[in-house]
Amino acid sequence: MGETRSRTSYVVTGGLGGVGRAIVDRLAIAGHVVVIDRAAAAVLPERVRLVSGDAADPEVAAEAARRAEELGELVGWVNNAAVFGDANLLDATAGAVLDLITANVAMAVTGCHVAVRHFHAHSRRGAIVNVSSHQAQRPVPGALPYATAKAAIEGLTRAVAVDHGPIGIRANAVALGSIATGRSDALLAARPEVAAELAALHPLGRVGTPGEAADVVAFLLSEASGFVTGAVIPVDGGRAAYGPDPEASR
Repeated sequence: MGETRSRTSYVVTGGLGGVGRAIVDRLAIAGHVVVIDRAAAAVLPERVRLVSGDAADPEVAAEAARRAEELGELVGWVNNAAVFGDANLLDATAGAVLDLITANVAMAVTGCHVAVRHFHAHSRRGAIVNVSSHQAQRPVPGALPYATAKAAIEGLTRAVAVDHGPIGIRANAVALGSIATGRSDALLAARPEVAAELAALHPLGRVGTPGEAADVVAFLLSEASGFVTGAVIPVDGGRAAYGPDPEASR
């Protein structure tokens, strides 16, 4: 029995776990979703399909776009996939640092490239959301490659918005604070005292949930945000705005 064609479809990179999976589940309410991920196939909702591979590979990204278009009009692309690797300039070679930076930036550039060309080829307005981090503005020690890559991705977002806005393509980013995922759960299991420290970094007094991040991504892909482009939206419980007061304890 053939698949029912939905009105819309989306592509999400790194969509099998954590924030990515929450984004996929949220978007699948409205249309079909094609996930690009290196991980093995998991049990996915009816409207979700997997393209296995590297999100930085143009052929993999193009296949995801083709598959999405078969399921419904491709209108949104989310560059969520990321590589986490700590390095500093004293202990790592320049090449090793650059490799970590490039690994993250390449996935976003490839995704934007394929999405823009697909939207243009179909004379269609479309939206791109790049997943960034509070670290693009306030790095934590040891995360130089990740923070640098996220800052570059925010610059990429603004440039895509400026270059391709005239043909109806919007590009925005979400800068996430600490979000409760399997990766963070593993850290807290090893160091439970960190939970209170993380909560204290956010004025709301807690870390975020993947669903809260997914809701903002879905908004930025929707017509409700039709006049929003080139923006970096903090989804961080106020973490980027918070400056601890040295006199607060007096």
